[in-house]
Amino acid sequence: MDYLAETYGAVGDGKTDDSKAIQKAIDSCANAGGGRVILSGARVYASSSLVLKQNVNLHLEKGAVLRASADLETYYRPNEGQRDDGVDRIGTPVTLKPSYAFIYARDADGIAISGEGVIDGNCYAFVKRVSSYYVTGEIYPRPTMIYVEHCDHISFRDVTMQNSPFWTLHPAGCDDVLIENLRILNPLDVANSDGIDPDHSSNVRVIGCHITCADDCICLKSSAGNMEYGPTENVLIADCTLTSTSAAIKIGTEGTGHFRNVIVHDCVISRSNRGISIQIRDEGNVEHLIFSNIMIETRRFADCWWGTAEPICVTTHDRDEGTVSGHIRDITFENIICDSENGVFFSGGESGGESGGESGGESGAEFGEKSEGKASGEDDRIQDVYLRNVQVRMSSKSRWPKGMYDLRPGYGKGIEARPSSGFLFRHVDGLAMENCSVRFADKAGGAFGEAVEFESCRRVRNDCFSELSEE
Repeated sequence: MDYLAETYGAVGDGKTDDSKAIQKAIDSCANAGGGRVILSGARVYASSSLVLKQNVNLHLEKGAVLRASADLETYYRPNEGQRDDGVDRIGTPVTLKPSYAFIYARDADGIAISGEGVIDGNCYAFVKRVSSYYVTGEIYPRPTMIYVEHCDHISFRDVTMQNSPFWTLHPAGCDDVLIENLRILNPLDVANSDGIDPDHSSNVRVIGCHITCADDCICLKSSAGNMEYGPTENVLIADCTLTSTSAAIKIGTEGTGHFRNVIVHDCVISRSNRGISIQIRDEGNVEHLIFSNIMIETRRFADCWWGTAEPICVTTHDRDEGTVSGHIRDITFENIICDSENGVFFSGGESGGESGGESGGESGAEFGEKSEGKASGEDDRIQDVYLRNVQVRMSSKSRWPKGMYDLRPGYGKGIEARPSSGFLFRHVDGLAMENCSVRFADKAGGAFGEAVEFESCRRVRNDCFSELSEE
């Protein structure tokens, strides 16, 4: 059954706060056993926070816009009782449950958001523009656009989500999640505006989405704020087009829980700071991942950004002295084409990390053999990696204009100051490369190192590797 928001008093003039009317429609729909709450086309609904209820589909017709309030006092607070330090905390992102959420649901199975309308997060109400190319995003907390917790059998389809001031779509502790044909269009200068963040969630499908944002487009998380739930597992990402000034597809850095059984295929990544990033800094382990049939285009942004144009970056390093980061095991990269301004980087130990100097060590031994030095597994937290048909083209002369500078957590931690190799592997135990290549477009000026380097690696098989040059 359909429940029209106007029936409950919604005006849709872009000025009147329609949240009470829309909430009445949601409540009536839920009390009747479920159905659709309709936001009509050609209307703009200004709204404070909304709470979705079980079996309710919030449906936005084509031309409908649901615009979030600029007043944080009108937002739902998911982390009350956990931590709520107020609005004016500087330089400390939300690390537990979100402090504020525009659309919220908890223990509400069967919810959905659908239609061809627009949800607008009103991001510039929560950041300060400093110049034409720079906004400050250091005020925390900012509201998450959509946060749903412990909800099963849920879906998000066809809607455009734009201008999120923080994470856009954050399902936490959810099972059976379908995210299909979304457009997420966030400005490329608003920090922390992640696209889709499945967190401690299982059986998640992200299919056919187009995402642009100034943080990770799709980021799998196992956050400390939702540790009461299980691992992030059984995730499919397919047929997506992604652009990010951070990482297009990422696992971590919030990784207090485990990640397993992830398949990513047939995606196009363009104009991104990083392509695929697995960034483990906490105790959670990562295992059983397949990335295939992906085109990756990366470019360098300002030094304060995490990373510098790596098409693939896989690292596990301790967050602090009290943390031992998890292992990354059994990952496959197959049929990956990279056009980048940096190389592929793997680091599974504490020698150098992402910001240290060069690290010496043994060259890779063949499978079945063992290099001298530390016992296998003692410092090798990346294990059993297979790369097939991974092609990297590297250029030191960027074709991209400068811009999109953004203050954000990172504090200058890029890849270490050394010539970039096409492939650099450090502390990897069990590595096979088949039909991989590096093409240097302009190897002048000392910008690039070797085509492939192995540092403190064990059980390495390198078949049919080629280095090409366009000079």
